[in-house]
Amino acid sequence: MIKNIFSIFLCLTLSLSAFSQKRIEPTTEDITLANSLKEQFPDDNVALISSKDKVTFGFNKRDKKVTVLHHVSENMINIDSRADIQVYHFYDGESTIEEFEIKYRNQKQANFHVKDDAYTSDDLFHNDSRVKYATIDFPLKGYRYLTSIKKHYKDIKYFTKLYFNGDYPTAKKTIRIEVPNWLDMELKELNFEGYDIDKTISPNQNGNGKIYTYTLNDISGMYKEEATPGPTYIYPHILILAKSYTNNNETVNIFKETQDLYNWYKSLVNSLENDVTPIKAKVKELTENATSDDEKIKNIYYWVQDNIRYIAFEDGIAGFKPDEAANVFTKRYGDCKGMANLTKQMLIEAGFDARLTWIGTKRIAYDYSTPSLSVDNHMICTLFKDGKTIFLDGTEKFNAFGEYADRIQGKQVLIENGDDYILEYVPSAEAAFNKEQFDFSLKLSEDNIIGQVNKTFNGESRSSLLYYFNSLKNDKKDEFLEYYLNKGNSNIKVSNIETSDLQNRDKNINIAYNVDVKNAVSSFDNQVYVDLDFDKELSNFVLEERKTDYIFSSKKDLESTTRLEIPQGYNISHLPENISVTNDNFDMSVNFSKENNVIIYKKQFRIKHAKIETADFEKWNGFIKKLDALYNEQIILTKD
Repeated sequence: MIKNIFSIFLCLTLSLSAFSQKRIEPTTEDITLANSLKEQFPDDNVALISSKDKVTFGFNKRDKKVTVLHHVSENMINIDSRADIQVYHFYDGESTIEEFEIKYRNQKQANFHVKDDAYTSDDLFHNDSRVKYATIDFPLKGYRYLTSIKKHYKDIKYFTKLYFNGDYPTAKKTIRIEVPNWLDMELKELNFEGYDIDKTISPNQNGNGKIYTYTLNDISGMYKEEATPGPTYIYPHILILAKSYTNNNETVNIFKETQDLYNWYKSLVNSLENDVTPIKAKVKELTENATSDDEKIKNIYYWVQDNIRYIAFEDGIAGFKPDEAANVFTKRYGDCKGMANLTKQMLIEAGFDARLTWIGTKRIAYDYSTPSLSVDNHMICTLFKDGKTIFLDGTEKFNAFGEYADRIQGKQVLIENGDDYILEYVPSAEAAFNKEQFDFSLKLSEDNIIGQVNKTFNGESRSSLLYYFNSLKNDKKDEFLEYYLNKGNSNIKVSNIETSDLQNRDKNINIAYNVDVKNAVSSFDNQVYVDLDFDKELSNFVLEERKTDYIFSSKKDLESTTRLEIPQGYNISHLPENISVTNDNFDMSVNFSKENNVIIYKKQFRIKHAKIETADFEKWNGFIKKLDALYNEQIILTKD
């Protein structure tokens, strides 16, 4: 009897399960929609039928902080034969995930295993970020899931922006922000140009606030490309600027003006003890034998670069508060804020006027006219000396005193100045500042090319080479130089390498060596075919099917001149044609000429603003294709 009851129960359970599974299989309408979305977004395997952000605000009376509830609900559909993805959301010490649900299209719980792990990254050492996530599978085209995630922010200052684009293309994106009357907030609309974003403003249900609703249809996912501009440059988004709140007839500023942002940053700095006792002896050691102020400053600055290991540190308030100088000095590691604070305190101990300085790198589109925690992501030190303002970034290994990495050039900085602040700009350098000058003096020796090479590196081309060279173990440095100079090509033998001081970041790098190249010359009858270029810079650098500007790490300026001695009794019967292109972002040229019995082969590649814009791609690609064809040509010499 019991066995029969169990059998009946099992059959009923399996039937219900089969019925439930049948109910969640794709409908004809879902499959049709999936096919339509696949045609629209052929490179994606999952799309969002709809994505809704709902944002509301509250007030924590105990902590006297404005809180945020951000609810994201999405209707996901598989537009490929099958797909496996992760649904995830980050949180940290200033926020919590209050709901993380995944349902079938019939509103039944999908019961995927939701994990909650600490977020780890090679770039971060201490980090309080966590991630909730689940791996979900779409077994069929048109299969759908409904997700609902609610995130609570304990303090509104950490809730800074909302993007319309996400990981996946979206048929309809809605952002709904309900702002109560007691909260003074600006919703700054950025990069809206070119998008048909519908905006409405209406009173809320209780009549004590306004609801801002933004709707955008048929929007692509964020681009999966390398070397892109920061997302704040290219995607439409809403910057959340919480200015002040009113409670019990008292108005309290949050970040109404830049002064408010500075006041909060300065309150974190003022809480530091900065006991300089541990650093006194080292400062004395670095400065007592220096013959000038500049030498003292360099000794301190370079010591921080060389001896303090940079490790990003994001752990609650430590994501914004500098570490004590003594801690960084003792541990020999720190993030940008800790390294800036150590640099400042060591310079003050040496008698100089040094200040902490906040800055947003070129990844960020904003400046300090926008009072928000999203305006900066970096900290450096500013030195005021003899009427000059000099910026010092200890995280930039082998940057010379008075030189600045491209990632901060031209960016606005916020410099501490007691209860006030100073706004300045980091100077920008021309591409020529990073010049690479290569000179080859070559001749033919039977089937080889032999000769001498001289290479000079300036600016960031110098500092990057010094960084890589000095990061190697001593027994690997000779191997690195040889590999660097022959590009890992076994046909190129380098010897008699002589260099300038590869520890001195104040002087340009000079490298001279002999070269012997095999398999670059071939002879047939009375003709000699010569492949003269064995560096072939920018080869195959075609930017096709790309949606965003290409961003280089720094401005580039290469001038390469090769002189090939024509063997006695031979004349030139073929040289490749000269090519060139120029526009606002780059000047490129390759030229061949003859002077007496020497072929002169000259390349000039200048990337003037460290970027190639999408509007440049056609012209850029046209040149690169010509360059690749030129690289595949040979010089032909014919015997008299």
